[in-house]
Amino acid sequence: MTREKFAAVCRKLSSRDNHALTEKLLSAVKTHRAKHNTPKLSVVWIETNDSGDNNISFMNTTFPYLGRVFAEMIDLLYSNTFMAAQGTKALAVLERAAAMQYGPFTLVVEGAIPVKDDGLYCAVARTQDRYITAFEAVTRFGKLAEHVVAVGTCASFGGPSAARPNITGSVGLSKVLPRKIINVSGCPVNPDWFVGTLAHLLMYGRPELDRFNRPALFYGFTVHRHCQRRSYFDKKDFADKLGDIECMFSKGCMGPKTGADCPYRQWVDHVNWPVKANTPCIGCTNEDFPDGSSPFFTSLSVKSPEHE
Repeated sequence: MTREKFAAVCRKLSSRDNHALTEKLLSAVKTHRAKHNTPKLSVVWIETNDSGDNNISFMNTTFPYLGRVFAEMIDLLYSNTFMAAQGTKALAVLERAAAMQYGPFTLVVEGAIPVKDDGLYCAVARTQDRYITAFEAVTRFGKLAEHVVAVGTCASFGGPSAARPNITGSVGLSKVLPRKIINVSGCPVNPDWFVGTLAHLLMYGRPELDRFNRPALFYGFTVHRHCQRRSYFDKKDFADKLGDIECMFSKGCMGPKTGADCPYRQWVDHVNWPVKANTPCIGCTNEDFPDGSSPFFTSLSVKSPEHE
């Protein structure tokens, strides 16, 4: 499958009833690996300061399910969330990865990085005599990795972990790691966005990115562009209250400034998304989320007048 066909598949399958994107991707990955004798994508996944929502969302990948993603696409070397090993056994795996004993790897970071007070507000591991902070871990492994992926809005831009008053001094990964980072934002990330990005890395390398370094495949258009309630907006027919069927621009919807394909990708096994569930888009993929979206139910024309 060519890179162009891959992009077309990602967009085409997202609007079909069976939403078999992941199944199609894994089939392409399997063919690619057999043809080019390519191993699975080796991944070191470090979870830092977040709510754990992104790994939970990743586990919701369907058609096929998580087991096949692990079995056929990625080789998860280390994860302080998923792996069974603990303590010294887990750290030994991490050190072997740092020594490149497994070959090149992709670093996935989930969560923001607290930098205040030398990063002591988030420790990802503990040795016999000290803690290993998130800041230390991601800067060390970020320098060694072939690719770096920030999964979720906290890792991408700071997100809720860096929201006012941000007492831990949390920041997005790009603030502590001076290299190219692929941001797969969302609070949480849609599993298709993450699995699709990993598949692209495995087969073609880094995908085309938008101005926020997000894969243009999934973030290239605004929520507003494909919203099922767009016709109401065009007629300036706005909801008076939550639960009304009209456009929720008046109720704080951030769709006009939010890049994401949620209206047709959808969530929860591809069956629903916020606007379909009668609540506004709160712009969770944005670089200024959540402070830039607050107050959530205040019109965008009031909290961001440039989008009036």
